[in-house]
Amino acid sequence: MSDWDTVPITLRKKAPKGSVMKSEKAINTARRQGVPVDTQAKWGGGGNKQHVTTKNTAKLDRETEELRHDTLPLDVGKLIQQGRGLKAMSQKDLATKVNEKVQVINDYEAGRGIPNQLVLGKIEKVLGIKLRGKDRGQPLEKVPAKK
Repeated sequence: MSDWDTVPITLRKKAPKGSVMKSEKAINTARRQGVPVDTQAKWGGGGNKQHVTTKNTAKLDRETEELRHDTLPLDVGKLIQQGRGLKAMSQKDLATKVNEKVQVINDYEAGRGIPNQLVLGKIEKVLGIKLRGKDRGQPLEKVPAKK
């Protein structure tokens, strides 16, 4: 039985990769071949939803009379524009320095933005002027660091 012609050779294909096995065609083929197929129904899968309620959203839900968020006063937008002009910055430059989108800066300057104290604080530091409180437009005082 040492004849080379009588030895049976079995050739097998490589197993398909995981991404190929996810298609419906590959699953049906595997079922026809008798390969065990594990399927799982994922709850809430495929939805790119953020279920986070912010303080402003909760406040808007409790509002009974006028259903609108507070917007930034227009004079603060003008102060941001003037501060940018003094520093010779574009909206894009300011947005990059405060790590926000250009649209956020645009909305703040136009008086459409929803006030966020963290963002306003960052803008104040970059421009060096106060945007909140009674003395808006005044130079920002540097507070010495505590040791």
